[in-house]
Parts: sequence; C-alpha cells; structure tokens
Amino acid sequence: MHILEHLFLVGEFPERSRLLSGLTLEQVTLCPDGASHSIYEELWHAEAYQNSIVGDGDPDGDRFPSAVPEHEDEWQDLVQRFLDGARAAAALGQVPERLAAELEPGLTLGDELNCVALHNAFHLGKILSLRQQMGAWPPVAESSPS
Repeated sequence: MHILEHLFLVGEFPERSRLLSGLTLEQVTLCPDGASHSIYEELWHAEAYQNSIVGDGDPDGDRFPSAVPEHEDEWQDLVQRFLDGARAAAALGQVPERLAAELEPGLTLGDELNCVALHNAFHLGKILSLRQQMGAWPPVAESSPS
C-alpha cells in the first residue's frame, strides 16, 4: 500500500467510507450547540478543497455551502464525490514522476497532496466528533466503537 492510500482512504483512523456511512439527512444537517458547522458542511468543505487539487475544482471557490441539502441523494452524492477524489489522490502515488512534478517553485504535487490529506484529517476528525456528540458513532450496523 502506498502512503497516499493510507493517508486518503484507510489509515490512522476509521476508513473514510465507514466514517461517512450510516448517516441520515437529519444527522448530517444538524449543527449541535457549540459546533461551528454540520457534518454536511464539514465534508462539503473538505471535498471542495480536495477537488481543487485533485480534480477540476476552483481553488478560489466557496469555502462552505450556501444551502443545506434537501434530499438524502445530495448527501450520498457528496460522499461519493469525496471518496472518488480520495481514491484519485491515492492513485497518484502509483506515478512517482507526477508526485515529483513542481506545481510552483519548491512545491511538488506530492507536497500538495500531503497538505490535502492533513486538511481532510482535520475535517474528518470534526465529523467523527460530531457523530459522537449526537450518538451516531459507530454506524448502526456495528456494535464496537473505534
């Protein structure tokens, strides 16, 4: 396993697909007392930043969504976009020449991907904390917490 697969998909804390599973629209749009953002807003922000580096997103785009999702499909689509982007980032580890390519003097794509992985970890940690606050961790189908 390449380090990027570890950082973007499976390592150091719960697998990303598991961490984002088993949530209802009501849960992902709830912003508990004291929280700055909902689960939806945290993931939307992380996906937008990740997409600005790995995909074709706007690096100067909105920092958080302007509206909450009205349908569960919108949440599921966001989760899928995030996971697809994470898989694309991890796949870049299979092409060392691309990782070494300078995006600007002194900054390689590998450096930038490490920044994205760190940014994702911060927001996914907030998502896990929000899930714990609302009693939505671990996902319903599981019985032992991580």
